[in-house]
Amino acid sequence: MNTQHSTRRPLRAAQAIRGGQAGRRHITRAGVIRRQLDQIAPGVAVVCMVPVTTAGAHGMHVMLLNDLAQPIGDDDAHRAAGRLLRHAFPAARDTAHDYYVQSGCMVDATPAAPAALGTDTAPAAL
Repeated sequence: MNTQHSTRRPLRAAQAIRGGQAGRRHITRAGVIRRQLDQIAPGVAVVCMVPVTTAGAHGMHVMLLNDLAQPIGDDDAHRAAGRLLRHAFPAARDTAHDYYVQSGCMVDATPAAPAALGTDTAPAAL
């Protein structure tokens, strides 16, 4: 016959509250980073961070770009922006990343080829 059983579903209200809290934290954090970047270099729209190795020393090349993708700022501004984003996003230290100021999103910018080209099976040194 009909057996009574309990299927417990996650509480949707609790999930909605947690999602709203996470969204507010993201907006607040993005606003703080936006204001600090605007103090460092007014008009910055994108911060590009690329890891480099020179004579065995590892470093990070930072480029500040405006809305027209033109470089802006001096060396001190680039260093300050790099320190700010490395502190805000510690996981973004080893690979190339772009930070979009308007949306507050850090995007992986590591170059990659489509798998159909078969470059992943190519020999490392020619």
